[in-house]
Amino acid sequence: MNTATLNPTLPLRTTRVESIDLLRGLVMIIMALDHVRDYFHADAFLFNPVDLDKTNAPLFFTRWITHFCATVFVFLAGTSAFLVGSRKGKKELTAFLLKRGLWILVLEFTVINFSWFFNIHFSMIAITVISALGASMIALAAFIHLPFKAILVFGLLFVFGHNALDGIHVEGDGAGALLWGFTHGGGAFNFPGFLLFIGYPFLPWTGVMLLGYCFGSLYLPSQNGEERRRLLRYFGIAAIALFIILRFINIYGDPSHWSVQKDGLFTLLSFLNVTKYPPSLLYLLVTLGPAMLLLSVSEGWRGKFAQYVIALGRVPMFYYILHIYLIHILAVFAALATGYSLADMTFTMWVTDSPNLKGYGFNLGITYLVWIAVLLALYPLCLRYDAYKQNNKTKWWLSYL
Repeated sequence: MNTATLNPTLPLRTTRVESIDLLRGLVMIIMALDHVRDYFHADAFLFNPVDLDKTNAPLFFTRWITHFCATVFVFLAGTSAFLVGSRKGKKELTAFLLKRGLWILVLEFTVINFSWFFNIHFSMIAITVISALGASMIALAAFIHLPFKAILVFGLLFVFGHNALDGIHVEGDGAGALLWGFTHGGGAFNFPGFLLFIGYPFLPWTGVMLLGYCFGSLYLPSQNGEERRRLLRYFGIAAIALFIILRFINIYGDPSHWSVQKDGLFTLLSFLNVTKYPPSLLYLLVTLGPAMLLLSVSEGWRGKFAQYVIALGRVPMFYYILHIYLIHILAVFAALATGYSLADMTFTMWVTDSPNLKGYGFNLGITYLVWIAVLLALYPLCLRYDAYKQNNKTKWWLSYL
C-alpha cells in the first residue's frame, strides 16, 4: 500500500472523484424506488415487504436492493469529508462538518419532515438517514483530531461491536430511554404535541462514517490507481465472504437469524433478510461489500448514462429534497383520483402505517412506472443545478445543498 494511505496528513491536492459520485448517484436512483413504493404500492399499507410469510420474491428484492442506499450515503459522506480535509486542513474541515451537520439537522426537522407528512403541526418527527448524516458529521468533527489509526479503530469497533448491545433495552420515555434510543435502541417516544420516532440510531451510523472517512485515503492523488482498485476488490470480496460466514454461523452480527423456509428461494430470502433498524453488522457487510466492488470497476466509466448518474451524485441533498416532495405530491393526485382525500395523504404517523390508506395503491408494475417518471422529471432539474454549481464554485452556500 502507498505510504500516503498510512499517513494521510501529507499536504496533497485532490480533485473530485467521479466513481464516488457515480456510486452515490446510483443509490440515489434506487432510493427513489423505495420511497415511491411507500406512497404508491398497495401492499405497502398491508405488510412489510420483507415479511416472508406475506411477501414474494419481486417485492422482497424491490425493498432489499434499497438497503444499499443509506449505507453508501453515509459511508461516502465520510469519504468526501476526508477529501475535503485533504484540501483544506483539519481546522477548516472541523468548521465545515459542524456547520453542515447542524444545517442538515435543521433541514431534517423542517423542510424534509414536512415533505414526508404534509402536516403543518409536525405531529411526528422522524429521525431518518438525514439525521444520521448530520449527527455523524458533527461526531466526525471531533474524531478527525485523533490519529488516523485511532479513527479507524473506533469505526471498526462501532460497526463490528454494536450488535453486542442488542440485548440492552431501556423502557419508557425518560431521559435514559431517549438517550439509549438515540445511541442504539431506536424506538418511538411521546412528547407533548408530537411523537419522536428514531429510526436511525447514531452509534452504528457514526461508525460507518468513520470508516468512510478512513476509506478516503485510498483516493489521494499519491495513491496508485491499480493498487487502489486491487484493495477495493479485496475489501469488497472480504466483506461479502465475512457476511456469508457470519450469517451461516447464525450467532452474531444480526438480531434476526435466518432459517430454512418452505423452499430454496425463500430460504435464500431468509438468509439475505438482514436488519436495518438499527443497521446490523451483516446489513453493513452485505451492502458495503458490493459497493466497493462496483467502485473497483467503475473508475473508467465515461458513457452518457454514467455522466448523467455522476451529475446526480454531485447534488445529493438537492435531489433528496426534491424527490420526496415530488413523490408525495404525485401520491396526493393518485389518492384524489382513486376516491381518497387530501387529508388521507396528510400524516401523523409513517405513511405506510396510515389506517386510512388500507385499500389504496397500485400493483408493483405501476409502482415501477411511477418511479421511472419521477426520475425523468428530476433529471433535468438536477442537471441544471449541477451545471450551476460547476459554474459558481466560489459561492459558499452551494456546498450546503
